[in-house]
Amino acid sequence: MLSPNSTFYPRPLGVTPAASLPQSPSAPLETSRQLVASDERDAPYFRSLEEVGIRLNGPQISAVRHGKGPLLTLAGAGCGKTTVLAARAGYLMEVSGAHAGSILLVTFTNKAATEMKDRIASLPGIRPAAARAVQARTFHSFALTLLRHYGVQEEIFGESRAQHTVLKMLLRQNGMSEAFQPESLLAMLSAWKMQGSETSDLPEKSQEERDAKRVLLGYEAWKRDRNKMDFDDILLRAAALLRDPAVLGPLQQRFQYIMVDEFQDTNSLQYEIVQKLAAAHRNLMVVGDDDQTIYTFNGARQESILEFDKVYPGARIVTLDINYRSDARILGLGSELVARNKRRRDKRLRAAGHRGDAPRFATPSNAEEEAAWVVNQLCQQVEEGLHTYRDIAILHRTASSSRAIFEQLVLKDVPFVQHGASPVFYDQSLIRPLMDHMRLSLNPRAVDALPSALGPLYVSRDAGLEWIQRSEEQQAKKYPLIHLAKWDKLKPFQQEQVKERIKLIKSLAKLKPVIAIQEMRRQFYDKYMESGDPSIFTHYKETMLETLDEFEAAAKKFETVEEFIQFADELSRRHREMESLRRSQDSDAVQLMTIHRAKGLEFPCVYWIGASEGIVPHSTALRQDIPEDQKAALTVQQTDAELDMALEEERRLAYVAITRAKQYLYVTSPASHHGKPADVSRFLLEAFGMEVPDKRKNREDAPNGNHASYGSGSSNWKGNGNTNGKANGNESRNGNAAYARSGSRPQGRDAVSPVQRGADQRSAIRQSDRRDFEVLDERDEDRLSERRGSGQIRNHKAFSTTGVSQTASSSSSSGSHSSGAERTETVAIWKCSSSTCKAWLRQKPDGASAKSSKKATSGPPPCPLCSGTMEAGTRKVPVTSRFGR
Repeated sequence: MLSPNSTFYPRPLGVTPAASLPQSPSAPLETSRQLVASDERDAPYFRSLEEVGIRLNGPQISAVRHGKGPLLTLAGAGCGKTTVLAARAGYLMEVSGAHAGSILLVTFTNKAATEMKDRIASLPGIRPAAARAVQARTFHSFALTLLRHYGVQEEIFGESRAQHTVLKMLLRQNGMSEAFQPESLLAMLSAWKMQGSETSDLPEKSQEERDAKRVLLGYEAWKRDRNKMDFDDILLRAAALLRDPAVLGPLQQRFQYIMVDEFQDTNSLQYEIVQKLAAAHRNLMVVGDDDQTIYTFNGARQESILEFDKVYPGARIVTLDINYRSDARILGLGSELVARNKRRRDKRLRAAGHRGDAPRFATPSNAEEEAAWVVNQLCQQVEEGLHTYRDIAILHRTASSSRAIFEQLVLKDVPFVQHGASPVFYDQSLIRPLMDHMRLSLNPRAVDALPSALGPLYVSRDAGLEWIQRSEEQQAKKYPLIHLAKWDKLKPFQQEQVKERIKLIKSLAKLKPVIAIQEMRRQFYDKYMESGDPSIFTHYKETMLETLDEFEAAAKKFETVEEFIQFADELSRRHREMESLRRSQDSDAVQLMTIHRAKGLEFPCVYWIGASEGIVPHSTALRQDIPEDQKAALTVQQTDAELDMALEEERRLAYVAITRAKQYLYVTSPASHHGKPADVSRFLLEAFGMEVPDKRKNREDAPNGNHASYGSGSSNWKGNGNTNGKANGNESRNGNAAYARSGSRPQGRDAVSPVQRGADQRSAIRQSDRRDFEVLDERDEDRLSERRGSGQIRNHKAFSTTGVSQTASSSSSSGSHSSGAERTETVAIWKCSSSTCKAWLRQKPDGASAKSSKKATSGPPPCPLCSGTMEAGTRKVPVTSRFGR
């Protein structure tokens, strides 16, 4: 039974009591009011800013005053970079006399571009017409405007589901329906294009590479024949266009001042565009933080910041090091943690934020207990009035690592918004086939479960279902799958596989769910999912295996397949009910998201879950800790330097997680992960001055082959504050399988039809393009998240339910559905008898299952969250569409 109460401590497990919590120094209080004398030429501008509440500090003033020439502005987390960019645009216009139309400000998302325009428009003395003339755009918006001006008329083909549909069609046409995942192919193609390479130049050394290339060339031909281009194409074709001096020259003359936000996120092609535009005058200001470079999987290059003054000799460097966001102790923890990286620009942030509380740490036994602790505590905080739900964010490393917390939030009716992930773990495309095989074991005629069973048999779903349906009309069978054994389109060995699969399905209902899953994986599923060239799809496979391991961990708490299926179906049903009650995005709801997606955001209270070895840092960055005999079995070999680069990016990810918190930070480190022991993240221990042994060095130095084992006990840690050096370099691996894509695309048809030279260069983006850019903004935000094994990226979902019954907000919301509300019905439920657990489940209707497990009982099931006893009750719930299964 899970521990009902959490205990958070001032230090992580393994840190000695003598170790002190790092704390950032206080920042000086002087602002422009003291730093800019009244007799200085630009004093009126700063006085006008002060009148509207903008009081800049010393480094900010230095960046705003910068005139001509290259400038690297290192903007630490929460240090006011947006204010600086907007204030410098105003300074250029009001003090330097620059024309508003000569300023180009480039960022990554439509939201950021809109905020920048609003900030500039709100500056004192800036006329509305001047604010509109400043070109604050995303990279894609700028590139598309350029292409439209020069006659490119292709429609934007940017909806990921539509792209997947086309690729699935091409895979079927080439007889490769089960060989590749569409999202993996698109990720590979995007990464290839970001290098400025043509699709025709894709590698073809192995048969798998040749197959993938054939499908992707078909994808390019499909777009070309239908006059379409995707978002990658927009950037690459714009970059190709800028190689024409007749195109580039007027743009260089027009945009005399160029500013780039989030510079650490730029890929090679985006940087090339910026360099070309700034080449004539070098008036380039870039703003970014190398300590927040966490998207190398997406083409981001840390060298852009680290080598900026080499690319632009004589460049000024200004460091914005005064943080207005976080408590000094939260900031100190993050700063001390990231300072252990070797490949970075040295900077120490100073604190000017509101005082909150010191970070707190906990070590639950596993993910289930971690989720219970976190949800119980945040509910208590809301009940006591310390926070509202919207004040709280829960940050996790990968999509699969949010499974347990998701279940707790749903089954306890805590309103939450989940950003960028599949809504229910058990409905992911990777998990659904295994769930459907278990559903078929309970009801072999479950029509909705049949399609998932065909894929692992390497049978075309459409054709296979059509054959089964025709055969059923002639003679119905208890197991409709058996019709495939007489299908003449299948080879004899495939027909035998069908019979063997049915035998397996029959046996599943008698097994414990975790054993059933392991048996399916052993007999066919792992082999089925691992098809494809390992050199291309390694990171997808790593995420796939991680998700399947999480699936097994979730199943361990259930005794029967029937209980497990009922729980998963209940979770899906409850999730839909929450969706039917969702309010606006600003509703009072907990924010649940990956660390990648949280970058750029801030919250009063942050729970960072999964701060354990193998999660953060991710297991793919810890291969230097694997014994040599096991390393030889890895799919792809990585050098120690590559692994060091991967580990440094993981450390930057931890830094981003910590610095999202303003006043309260809670960090949980599960003691086990997927059934294996897991130590507290080395990053936390390093921040407290503990020395992490270098296993490679120990292996090399140990004459008898023995070496100290990391995590074997607190005696391994030495509090000397020093860490082992890491090799320099950058990495472009996909340690967290973040499959969000951006980049650019080469085309063999770069010649375009120019319009007359006298045409307005500021030609508006067409209305259809504006609609497409709504999709693009979703995609640009999704580039900040992970590439998930399911390959399914969804819009943000806001869930608002009756909440925790003790809270004022929940009691008031319970009657808020009278106007325009969904219809409700009263259903029989099982509710947990524990006073600390608010979980409830819908009772199974009589006769709902065609076949019950022998182990099933007629009494109440154990609570799926705390394993306690449940008792009968009733509850009003929204009436939703009939659940398919």
